[in-house]
Amino acid sequence: MPPDETRTISGILASARIIALAMVIAFCYWASTVVLTLLIAVLMAYFLDPVVTGLEKIHIPRALGALCVVLVTLALIAALGWLMVDRMDQFGRDWPQYRAPVRSALQAVQKKMEILEQRVSEIEPQAHNAPKILTVAESHPIRNALLGKLNSLYTFLFAATFVPFLLFFMLAAKRQVMDATMQLFPPDERERATAALADVTRVLRGYVVGTALVALMLVGVSWLFFWSLGLDFPFLTALVSGLCNLIPYIGAILSWVPPFLVGLKRFHTPAPFVGIFAVLTFVHIITANLLIPALIGWRVRLNALALTISLLFWGWLWGALGLLLAIPITAVLKVICDNVERWRPVGRWLSA
Repeated sequence: MPPDETRTISGILASARIIALAMVIAFCYWASTVVLTLLIAVLMAYFLDPVVTGLEKIHIPRALGALCVVLVTLALIAALGWLMVDRMDQFGRDWPQYRAPVRSALQAVQKKMEILEQRVSEIEPQAHNAPKILTVAESHPIRNALLGKLNSLYTFLFAATFVPFLLFFMLAAKRQVMDATMQLFPPDERERATAALADVTRVLRGYVVGTALVALMLVGVSWLFFWSLGLDFPFLTALVSGLCNLIPYIGAILSWVPPFLVGLKRFHTPAPFVGIFAVLTFVHIITANLLIPALIGWRVRLNALALTISLLFWGWLWGALGLLLAIPITAVLKVICDNVERWRPVGRWLSA
């Protein structure tokens, strides 16, 4: 084949790959509700599958064991949700007591800003005397807020409706699904596909179990710390703060917000807030440098640059859930790259 034709075909193939990748990203964005529902169900299935397998070993049929595990999981989630709703309702009733310190802090910041604006206007008086052009845009804040709430409610109800059914079918029909999946590959590639799926299972299960252990440790330590400080709603505050602390890099900052907000009612001096800041930052450092590498890091084997890029991309694509799912998604992509010969350089780069 002439060199010109080779270059043309290579360019066409590269363009086709870029278009295909753009279509996949667009599908993940526009069908985010469906994709996120599937991903949540898959992660929960990997987490609960050992329990169903253990029940099967004691001669409980797999379908019955899967049903029992799903029902118990739903009951625990419902109990935790009820506890959170009850605590949030109490927080809402006590909100006037929190609003006063927040309002005074905002007023102090506003006064500082006004003083700064006056000093700037004294330095540049021409800017103060310049004509101002005001543009008033038509806005419907109430309608926009209602539409936003309805969209979030629809997404939650969609996931809450389908995840239990998906979870049950994935657990009950695990072997049938695996056999049907193997039939999608040519006979000479099924052995390699089986090994790749085994690696994916190991990575996802290790990530989910390790993350659950780290989350329990963070919530437990935060709960004891907030209880010792005498904060209101120590368990709810510790649950939100501990889960936020799991997020790499920005988790430390997010974990400060719940105790700072709850502490406005009790504390009126900077010292307790400085203590909360110091303790939670220390906990985040220990988690990021000791717990996560020991319980999670060796399973996913992602370098810091790949991890940061994945957090930026999936967080941009799916928001908060994207930040939580970025690590397992990227870890699975690395396993796939390691088992496809053409993509192995990408897999090595992700773990370099």
